[in-house]
Amino acid sequence: MTGTRTNNPIAESRRLIVKIGSSLLVDAATGHIRRAWLESLCDDVARVRVRGQEVILVSSGAVAVGRRHLNLTPPLRLEEKQAAAATGQIRLAHAYQEALAKHGITVAQVLLTLDDSEDRQRYLNARSTLETLLRLGAVPVINENDTVATAEIRFGDNDRLAARVAQMTGSDALVLFSDIDGLYTADPRKDPTARHLPVIDDITPEIEAMAGDPGTGYGSGGMVTKLAAAKICLSAGCRMAICKGDPLHPLAALEAGAMASWFIPTTGARTARKQWIFGSMNPVGRLTLDAGAARALASGKSLLPAGVVAIDGEFRQGDCVQVVDTGGRVLARGLAAYDSADAARIIGHKSADFEAILGWHGRDELIHRDDLVMEG
Repeated sequence: MTGTRTNNPIAESRRLIVKIGSSLLVDAATGHIRRAWLESLCDDVARVRVRGQEVILVSSGAVAVGRRHLNLTPPLRLEEKQAAAATGQIRLAHAYQEALAKHGITVAQVLLTLDDSEDRQRYLNARSTLETLLRLGAVPVINENDTVATAEIRFGDNDRLAARVAQMTGSDALVLFSDIDGLYTADPRKDPTARHLPVIDDITPEIEAMAGDPGTGYGSGGMVTKLAAAKICLSAGCRMAICKGDPLHPLAALEAGAMASWFIPTTGARTARKQWIFGSMNPVGRLTLDAGAARALASGKSLLPAGVVAIDGEFRQGDCVQVVDTGGRVLARGLAAYDSADAARIIGHKSADFEAILGWHGRDELIHRDDLVMEG
C-alpha cells in the first residue's frame, strides 16, 4: 500500500541512522573524498544533535578511496579490494573526524560485518558498544569490515548493514542517501511513465518487482538491496527513506520536504529476539511443511516435526532455517531446535516416538513459536 507522508520522521526521531553511498562521498573521476559535501552533511548532523537527537553514520567508500591511493585498476581481485579497504578506511575515518571536530563532536569508528549481526552474542556485543558510544555523546561511523571478508565483497551490504544497525539500536528512522530520489513503479531511467511512490507501508511482491535488477556504477548498492533493508526496518518498527544525497546539506533538504520514498511501519516492532531472527540474511536450511502444519503456524503455534515433509541443507541446533509450504512459498524463518541429521530422523513422527528414534528425548518442537517469525 502507498500513500502520502503527513509528518516529519526526521524531526520526530530520537535516534537516526544515516547511510552514505560511495558515489556520494567519493568523486568518481579523482577518487578523492568530496570534502565540501561531507562537511555539509556533518553540519546537518551537528544541527540535529543540538536538538537532542542521536545520530549514527553508516558509510561506504573505503574501497573507492583506497584503490586510487594504491593505483589499482578495476576490476579488482578480492585481495586487492581488501587492501584498498584497509588503506581507504583510514582516510575515511580521518575525513569524518575532521568534519565533525569543527562542531566539537567525537567520532568513533566501528567496523562490522553482516556475520556480526548473524551471531546472537556478537549482535548483543555490537549493540552494547553502540549504545555506550551514543550515551557518551560520540557519533559512531560504521562501515562494513571489507578487509577481513572471506568471500567476494557483496554489493549493497551497507544498505542492509545500516538496517541491521537501526534494528539493533532501536532507531526511529534510517535514511539511505542514494543517486535516486526513491522507489518508482519502474526504472525511471528507462521508462518515462514510471511513477514515484512517496510512501510504502508494505513490501508486497508487486513492490519487490518494481526494484528490477541492482544498478551498476560507482556505488555498489541497488534498489533490490534497499528493499531488503526496508523489510528489516519495517519489522523493527523503524521508518526508512530512500532519497537523493547529491545536494549540499542533504539531511536538511530531506527534512524540508525533498522528494523521497518513505517506508512507514503500520504495526509495532517485533520483540528484539524476533527482530534478530527476521533480520538474519542467510538461513542455512529449509523445512517443507504439509498443509496442516502450515495452518498451525499461521494460527500462532510452534512447528512440530510431525508436519515436516522434507529437509534441505545442513544446519546445527540454533541455526536459522527457512520454512516453506509444499509449493515453495516462504512462510517463516526460525531457529532449529535440532541439527539437520537428527531432524531428518524425527520428521513425520510424534514427540512420543523421539526417544526410541534418537536414543534421547529433546524438545517436542522443531521450532518453538518464540523462535519463529512469520514472513509478511
